[in-house]
Order: sequence, then structure tokens, then C-alpha cells
Amino acid sequence: MSPADRIILHNMVFRGHHGVHPAERELGQRFEVDVELHLDLSRAMASDALQDTVNYSRAYAIVREEAEDHHYQLIEGLAGAIVRRLLAELAVTSVLVRVRKPQVPLNGILSYASV
Repeated sequence: MSPADRIILHNMVFRGHHGVHPAERELGQRFEVDVELHLDLSRAMASDALQDTVNYSRAYAIVREEAEDHHYQLIEGLAGAIVRRLLAELAVTSVLVRVRKPQVPLNGILSYASV
């Protein structure tokens, strides 16, 4: 396994009801998620068989379920839930999750907040 072996799902976009403020939880808003799944890809590279790698659609479904079907006050909570499920349900050695919240209720201008 190369340390660089990873599968990346970049800029998945969901509408979720996360936030500290009641309006955020009631109205919902856009959240963007990146996931890096770290695993040994050598077998999949040799076999070209789905059973020798991680099924992207399952990884996507896990992220979607956490982002859309559950409610967290903090994006830290959302990211942590995604990490725990990916590690528990997929054959990966580690994961990196980034959650971006583009509509941050601050008295200022910024592109997004992220963890």
C-alpha cells in the first residue's frame, strides 16, 4: 500500500438542518463535504473488481444520511458522525472529512467556515 492510496469524494453538496441558531435548524442550508478514504488500492488496481475497493455509492450514502437525515448544532458534530460511520462501515484505514458551511451567520463577509 502506498501512503498516497486514497479515494476522494470532492464537494458533495447537501441541504441540512444544522446550526446553533433556531432559524438554521428550521430553514436548513447548504453544506459541502469532502471525504478522503485511505486504504490499500493495490488489489483493486490489479483485479479491476469492485469487491476489492470501497463502493463510492455507499460512502456517498453514509455522508448524505448524516448531512440530511440527522441534525447537529455544530459542523464539528456532523464531521465527527461522518468519520465514525465511514470507519465503522467501510474497509478503510483512516478518513479525512472536511465540512464547509457557506452561509455563516456572522456580522461580516467570508466564503465559508469549515472543519
